[in-house]
Amino acid sequence: MRIQLNGEDRDVAATTILALVEELGLDVRKVAVERNLEIVPKSLHADTPVTEGDRIEVVQFVGGG
Repeated sequence: MRIQLNGEDRDVAATTILALVEELGLDVRKVAVERNLEIVPKSLHADTPVTEGDRIEVVQFVGGG
């Protein structure tokens, strides 16, 4: 399906936010996800669907000093 990911059109196979984060190869513990202008709590990543045309923003936290 086609979604907008961080401002760019992209084809993905994932059907949930959790599956999308995993498909992107990101650490699920270190990301924040917004779906259609609403933050998705980590506790809902597995249950929140990704549907055609969604606008998803994914931010990865990077530690360091």
